[in-house]
Amino acid sequence: MPAEFDDYFAVRRDAVRRTAYLLCGDWHWADDLTQAAFMRLAVSWGRVRDRGALDAFVRTCLLRSYLSETRRAWRRRELVQAEVPDVRAGPDSAHEAAQRAAFTAALRQLPPRQRAVLVCRYYQDLSVAATAEALRCSEGAVKSHTARGLARLKELLGDDEGVLHDVSA
Repeated sequence: MPAEFDDYFAVRRDAVRRTAYLLCGDWHWADDLTQAAFMRLAVSWGRVRDRGALDAFVRTCLLRSYLSETRRAWRRRELVQAEVPDVRAGPDSAHEAAQRAAFTAALRQLPPRQRAVLVCRYYQDLSVAATAEALRCSEGAVKSHTARGLARLKELLGDDEGVLHDVSA
């Protein structure tokens, strides 16, 4: 394996793993998804011409692995609920920790496709077009899943608008 791959893996592994966790809500499953995405990249490394597109390639592999796994009945039964670690610097207040826990619990209640769209749009900060490309769906589908997902999150979180804004910051 080329040293370039090793360097890329070392730099991006934790970020890909956090994204995988937001998608699935389980650290063990997130590790599996991360491994699957990087294995796909390793197999395709020699064919990747645009090294600037590596993040998009890995993200697409991660999303496809996640959505594929959610279609398996045994995986849906196995899902373990866990806490999201604090990835920001500095200690959280009890209020911020409670907001984060409420947000991630609500996120886990969304259907897989809506969750994937919201993670792409608001955690990965992708455009509608980039999200559609990563998920291999239309831009209209991305907009629809975004609207439904946000509406469901607001419903699950109640009227506390601050939770949605504070957690995404």
